[in-house]
Amino acid sequence: MARPSGMFLDGNPIVGYSKLKSCVRLLFWSGESFEEAGLKKEGSFKAAETRYTAAAQVETQNLQRWLAKAREIQWDYKNIVRHKGQLARLK
Repeated sequence: MARPSGMFLDGNPIVGYSKLKSCVRLLFWSGESFEEAGLKKEGSFKAAETRYTAAAQVETQNLQRWLAKAREIQWDYKNIVRHKGQLARLK
């Protein structure tokens, strides 16, 4: 598996991707709060993901909307250790 890559705003992770054996995973750290049918809950915090096996599966309108929501809707992952595992909503 390739090393995951991602984007951060003010040190807070918002979106990342990784190449898995069978697909490319796109993960939005606060994606569960986007309330989007195309994203599935991932893990025990507020992340949500989608997976692609072909470039043709990428719907650019969805991707643009999710990226806009990633800037607007954020949970404070940067300080999760300091807050003893509790997430606080930013903005």
